[in-house]
Amino acid sequence: MKNVKVLGTGCANCKATVKLIEDAARAKGVAVNLEKVENIADIMAYGVMSTPGVVIDGKVVHAGGMPNKSVVEGWLAG
Repeated sequence: MKNVKVLGTGCANCKATVKLIEDAARAKGVAVNLEKVENIADIMAYGVMSTPGVVIDGKVVHAGGMPNKSVVEGWLAG
């Protein structure tokens, strides 16, 4: 199971990123533990200054703007 965190304060792009990851994981049959991190100090602890950010298994893989579907699928496959 992959541990996925979406870092963001609740903006539309952050919410859309959560949904995109949920949908991609379901479509691929990949089990994910998806957590939304909204606390600014926690977000900054990852070094992310632009949201949404995505952390997979403790590693920041994306920061700033919506990731596209094929990128998300690549994260889940790897």
